Amino acid sequence: MEIKALFTDVGGVLLTNGWESEYRKRAAQQFHFDADEMEHRHRLAFDTFEIGKLTFDDYLDLILFHQPRDFSRKDFKAFAFAQSKPYPETIELIRQVKSRHRLKVAAVSNEGRELNDYRIAKFGLAEFIDFFVTSCFVGLRKPDPAIFRMAIDLAQVAPEETIYLDDRPLLVEVAAKLGLRAIHHTGAESTCRAFQDLGLS
Repeated sequence: MEIKALFTDVGGVLLTNGWESEYRKRAAQQFHFDADEMEHRHRLAFDTFEIGKLTFDDYLDLILFHQPRDFSRKDFKAFAFAQSKPYPETIELIRQVKSRHRLKVAAVSNEGRELNDYRIAKFGLAEFIDFFVTSCFVGLRKPDPAIFRMAIDLAQVAPEETIYLDDRPLLVEVAAKLGLRAIHHTGAESTCRAFQDLGLS
């Protein structure tokens, strides 16, 4: 069946992850706070942040600024945002495949709103992604199958007409169970070969 749409995760595919454990460890080292305490509080608050029910400031109040600190919120947020870097080869691959095969492209990702907005603007993601089914926008998080079904409904395509890219095997498995052509993304080169196997040059 003809491929009509491409859904992709953002963190781990187009960009580095938004706010992963390694970044939090770096933050603890740079700003000199108890990493274990922050991590415990993070685990309790992060899902609510990612579905858009906490702002980034709300989240930081819960995990970090519930007590006085010798650094500013502004400096900490600047550090957090600065961790995001692009994967240029994958971005260019998606751009070319979209243009050549006239695909609808959607991001299906888990991300808090402020980080999501910053990353979309900073790296020009809206230049080649048609719409964003992001957890903070829709109140759903992967691996909930409903977020994939929503993307399918918005794109008006059949699952089997849709490719899905993700760097996390479990999320690839969820998408595959729904009938999408799910690809475990490990790098631009292997994903390019997977596209070719599906008839996308």
